[in-house]
Amino acid sequence: MSYNIVVLVEEPVADWDARQIVALHADTPEPVRYHVLIPVEDAASRVESTIGSLAASEVMGTAAMYVDEADLERVHEEIRAASKQSLAQSLEAFAKAGAQAGGEVTATDPLDRLCALSQECGAAEIIILTRSHVVAELFHVDWTARARRRLKVPVLHLLAKGEPDWESEVEAEHAAEAAERARRETNGGAAGTTSGTA
Repeated sequence: MSYNIVVLVEEPVADWDARQIVALHADTPEPVRYHVLIPVEDAASRVESTIGSLAASEVMGTAAMYVDEADLERVHEEIRAASKQSLAQSLEAFAKAGAQAGGEVTATDPLDRLCALSQECGAAEIIILTRSHVVAELFHVDWTARARRRLKVPVLHLLAKGEPDWESEVEAEHAAEAAERARRETNGGAAGTTSGTA
């Protein structure tokens, strides 16, 4: 029997984030299987939003924009392709972390599909991984709260972090240490000079 975890993400899972998620379950006695769920952005909403912002410019006298069915379908296809690529990148990140993972892209309400998928696979827990952007956090805290109300399993909300830049951190630490040594030498040398002239 597997310990199933559904991971709802809004963008591709970075290698660092996959390693951190897998590390959370390192001591789980059963084999762990991750089910990645990526929502497809609604093309119609995206186009309507763009048109809505353009409509505001109509008040200022610019020409109206017409979007035909072929353009809308092209946008739909681009979005589906991008979502499938995000899923492939996410599954690869979990594979690099040594985890078993499968996944899907959903065009339905993400929370509805999350609930259905968690029941289908017998999820032991849910992880919702979102961007660490203030507006995104406020919006997706709603995903987490709604999931907690609807599901009978633990729901963990994590913020995507990405790979830390260890080299820059070490360089900054060394520069700070060197500056501190220089400050001490300057203060120590100045104190010696002052006491020698007095």
